[in-house]
Amino acid sequence: MTDAYLDPRQLLVGGEQRFATQVERLLGQLGYSDVANIDGSGDKGGDLLGTIAGKQWVFQCKWQLRGSVPKSAVDEVSSAMDHYRGERGVVVTNVAPSRDAVARAQALKRIGQRIDFWTGADLMQLWEQRDRRSPIRLRDYQREAVTSLIEDLDTEGRALLVLATGLGKTVVGGEVVAHHLEVDPHANVLVAAHTKDLVAQLERALWKHLPKSVKTQLLTGDEKPGDLRGVTFATVASALSAAQSGYQPSLVMIDETHHVGEDGFYSKLLEVLEDSSQFGVTATPWRGDRYDIEDHFGPASYKLGIEEGMHRGYLAQVDYRLFVDNIDWEVVKDASRRSYSMKELNTKLFLPQRDEAVRDELLAAWNSTLDPRGIVFCQTIEHAERMAELLRRTPEWRNTQAVHTGPGLSMRERQLRLIDFRAGRIPILTAVDILNEGVDVPDVNIICFARVTHSRRIFVQQLGRGLRLREGKNKVVALDFVSDLRRVAAVLNLRRQAEADEIEVLPDVPQPEITFSDAEAESLLEQWILDAASLETANDDHRLQFIDPEVTVS
Repeated sequence: MTDAYLDPRQLLVGGEQRFATQVERLLGQLGYSDVANIDGSGDKGGDLLGTIAGKQWVFQCKWQLRGSVPKSAVDEVSSAMDHYRGERGVVVTNVAPSRDAVARAQALKRIGQRIDFWTGADLMQLWEQRDRRSPIRLRDYQREAVTSLIEDLDTEGRALLVLATGLGKTVVGGEVVAHHLEVDPHANVLVAAHTKDLVAQLERALWKHLPKSVKTQLLTGDEKPGDLRGVTFATVASALSAAQSGYQPSLVMIDETHHVGEDGFYSKLLEVLEDSSQFGVTATPWRGDRYDIEDHFGPASYKLGIEEGMHRGYLAQVDYRLFVDNIDWEVVKDASRRSYSMKELNTKLFLPQRDEAVRDELLAAWNSTLDPRGIVFCQTIEHAERMAELLRRTPEWRNTQAVHTGPGLSMRERQLRLIDFRAGRIPILTAVDILNEGVDVPDVNIICFARVTHSRRIFVQQLGRGLRLREGKNKVVALDFVSDLRRVAAVLNLRRQAEADEIEVLPDVPQPEITFSDAEAESLLEQWILDAASLETANDDHRLQFIDPEVTVS
């Protein structure tokens, strides 16, 4: 029992910083859904939110070395229940409540607000109620992927999963880790990623796959546990430091594996841990420097892309609308006579798109979508804030907020905005790259690209934010205010691959719909892109030669 994450010794060793996280894991084990950790500045007096039997619960976690929980903890929960519309409240503590705290809870109960106490002994009793983890229901391709990865790890010591956003690459990774721990319950496992936010999300995502007796911990610049037994979720730099100091897990999982390059922290980490079994998971295996991640992990053990995922009904269908009304046709006339670089052509060909035009098209899509929820991807932090301010002028969007990593917006505030977005209190988020990776927002059914990205990987990641299915959702509307030929190439390649004969089309599964706002522009761009097969990945200096497009330009 001494290794259990809620054993009294572990509660003391973990301290205040980990207490709420350990309770959060327990809530998932007990069957609470939509569990959110809101601990921090601006949490309104609550640390955790969770739903069970249709009721919203609010938890305040009080870790103390000694003494008893004061009356103020009850008042904090009471305030949080009012703010989050909680029906039940709990003060969770490793010690005991004071008499004043108990009296205050009884007084609130008499006026209809119930607040209970969970002590350290209660936590262990709740922990013991569940003998084992609930089995994970896998889709057919997820089972195939798990089997393929395990086979490659057993025979080669290396494996790679390429699975489109929304198809559950973390679920597959979690099951591979679970299998490893079933074979050796005392094994140490490392899960590494490139940001602290993503590392914390991975820990939460993998809890449901792990035996309850296996403890987990974060290893980042902010958190440095002394005990790395069990499963350690670490940023790559912190993992490298631990490995160089002797930490030797038997299995290593690298999330978002496209960040692994020929050199850098990842390559050093994998080299130091070369005797460990290693596998990577990614939705977007492409890198800007042309390094092939298969050079390290070997050929993909299993691969399933966006197009086939949609054909098989595992991803939302795409209604993709490209707005190309901003083409400068004088440049079209000139293009067949001059050799433009990619950068020159993009600068000359596309006229600047006004934010007001984006808003108007977004409103049209909003009014024709059932239960709409949207994300607008912007170019810069300033653009995201400006776009949010513009959208708030529309009455139904008055609660629109921006999410980014800029000054003035703390990690806690970003998290609260995401919680409010999932709960429907925020209708639209305007974002800069912060939502590209690791964020699960299945309710999104409108994606708006109000930015230019030259990266195929970022384009697929951002599109993937809207591909996750949920009850009542079968389609995502993508509004693309394109101003880059590589984006057009990426979308046309998506259409060609979706229409490919070799992909099996299942009956009653609607296929992607990709349309241009201007038929003449569509014809021209299709012809140009057919003449430049590598356009999607061309760099800024790439020079294009265009034949006479034989398109009537008015």
